[in-house]
Amino acid sequence: MSYSVVFVEDEQIVQEEIASSIRWELLGLNLVGTASDGLEGEQLIKRLEPDIVITDIRLPAQDGLTMLSHCPVNHAIILTGHTDFNYMKQAIRLGVFDYLLKPVDDEELEETLASLVKKIQEEDHDYEQLRKNPNSGGELIPLPRNVNNHVIDATIAYIAESYAQPVGLQEAAAYLELSESHLSRLFKEVTGLNFLQYLNAWRVNKSVEQMKDPKKNIAEIAISCGFPTPGYFAKIFKRFTNKTPTQFRDEQGSV
Repeated sequence: MSYSVVFVEDEQIVQEEIASSIRWELLGLNLVGTASDGLEGEQLIKRLEPDIVITDIRLPAQDGLTMLSHCPVNHAIILTGHTDFNYMKQAIRLGVFDYLLKPVDDEELEETLASLVKKIQEEDHDYEQLRKNPNSGGELIPLPRNVNNHVIDATIAYIAESYAQPVGLQEAAAYLELSESHLSRLFKEVTGLNFLQYLNAWRVNKSVEQMKDPKKNIAEIAISCGFPTPGYFAKIFKRFTNKTPTQFRDEQGSV
């Protein structure tokens, strides 16, 4: 399987050098688009819904971290010439996989990309295992609850209350007054899923409930369940179910 990549970089020489020298195909990647500023990058990401975004921080029109915060991005790598700790903190909050200083060595970037591909493959394996599990309680995706860990049970309760809002690990950790790294590690350890996987699975289950109402269209359901765009909703839904929301709804309607 090949994963899609969008690369956002305003220095044309750097953009061309990396685009041509990285062995994308060998890494199981496909460079599907490049952009030269933050607004163009945002539009490209929203249109292509890539698996990975590689971006500089200081970009014309809009900086790279602001761009990432506006887009449905699960995996990102930052390339930058600046060792600003505030940038690094913000990148960590956005779930950035790694933060590489320019000038970036091709071998270093390839090693980072290979590690990220391995992480995505592990996540895909998690999704596959979820799809194999029998449904429970009428849910499309059976999710662990009441796990006898007060922190995780409180986190799950927070997800149940807040899933329709633009929340993530950062907001959950702040609500529970915990560090993001501690909550992230504990959540995965106890539930077998990372926080974002669980949150998205919860949202998918809620969307399935809403699909029973024929008056609601897919775009409306996506937004009401906390997905930033209908396209991102479709991508996540298919990752969990191997079907698009429309395919799933049509099949359920014919049963």
